[in-house]
Amino acid sequence: MKIGIPAETRPHEMRVAATPETVKKLVSQGHLVHIQSGAGVSASYPDDVYLTAGAQLVDAPAAFRADIVLKVQAPTDSELPLFKRGGVLIGMLDPFDADNTARLATAGVTAFALEAAPRTTRAQSLDVLSSQANIAGYKAVLLAATLYPRFMPMLMTAAGTVKAARVLILGAGVAGLQAIATAKRLGAVIEASDVRPAVKEQIESLGAKFLDVPYETDEEREAAQGVGGYARPMPPSWLTRQSALVHERAKQADVVISTALIPGRAAPTLISVDTVQAMKPGSVLVDLAAGRGAEYEGQRGGNCPLTEADKVVIKHGVTIVGYTNLASMVPADASSLY
Repeated sequence: MKIGIPAETRPHEMRVAATPETVKKLVSQGHLVHIQSGAGVSASYPDDVYLTAGAQLVDAPAAFRADIVLKVQAPTDSELPLFKRGGVLIGMLDPFDADNTARLATAGVTAFALEAAPRTTRAQSLDVLSSQANIAGYKAVLLAATLYPRFMPMLMTAAGTVKAARVLILGAGVAGLQAIATAKRLGAVIEASDVRPAVKEQIESLGAKFLDVPYETDEEREAAQGVGGYARPMPPSWLTRQSALVHERAKQADVVISTALIPGRAAPTLISVDTVQAMKPGSVLVDLAAGRGAEYEGQRGGNCPLTEADKVVIKHGVTIVGYTNLASMVPADASSLY
C-alpha cells in the first residue's frame, strides 16, 4: 500500500500527520511511504530522519496521489484536485461541516474523520480529540502565565509577599483537566466549573475547588449527564444560575481559561461582556473556543463574545487570547500523539 503524507498548508498549522517513528512502523509492515519534502520541519522532524526511517521524499502531487493520504487538517480547495479518485483520506476533517464533507465527496475521496471515533476505552488510541485537547489545556496555562503581569505562585521574599494567582477554569473535559493540573504545578489557586456532576471528583483530585451549580429539575439533571464523553446543551434556567456564579468568580480571578465546546453546535457563551468589564485590570482570559461561538458585532467569538479568532486583544483592561490551534504550538509532541 502506498501511503502519502503531504505538508500541512493551512495557516498556523505546524503539525505533521506522521512522525519518523510512525513511518518506521508502516515501512516494517511492508507499506511504501511517500512524504512531502519539508512536511515535518515545523515540528522539528527534518527530511533526513524520515529517510532514515525508510520513507521516500516526494513533492506535493506525488504525496496526494497515494492510495492512502494522512493529513492533520482537511485539504484546501487547491489540494483537492491532487487526490486520485477512489483514494482514501484520514485526518481531522470536521465531520459536522456539511460543506467540507460535500467537497470531499465531489472529489471522489473516501474520507475517515478521526473526530468521529467513539470516545470509549477501546478506541482511546484513536481519540485525537483528547490527545490534542490535552496539549491545548497545557499550552493555555503557559500562555496565560506569560501574559499575566504578576507571578502565578505565592512567593515570600525579603521584599514582601506575593499572593498566588487565582485561576478559574470553565469546562473540565480533557483540556480543562490538563489546565487544572498545569496551573496547580505553577502554584496557582484554582476553581473549576462544569455542567457534569461526575467530574467533581476529578477536579478535586487535581487540587482545584469545584464550583457547584445545583440542579432544580429532572431536565437539568438529565442534560448534565452528557453523551459519549461530551457535554450537552443545558436548559436556560441552569445556564442563568451558572452565569451568575461564573460572573462572581471571574471578578475575583486573575486568569480565566474557558474550554467549553459542544460538537455540531456553536460554543456556549460563558463569559459575557458584562463579566469582562467587571474583571480585574491585567487579568487574562484564554478562550479555547475562539472562532466557534455565537456571532457578535460581525464576527464569531468563543465562550466570550469579545474573543477574536487567532488574535490577542485587550478589552476593558483584560487580555483575551483567541488562538484557535493551541496544540500546533507544541508541534513535536502534538504530531507524535496525533
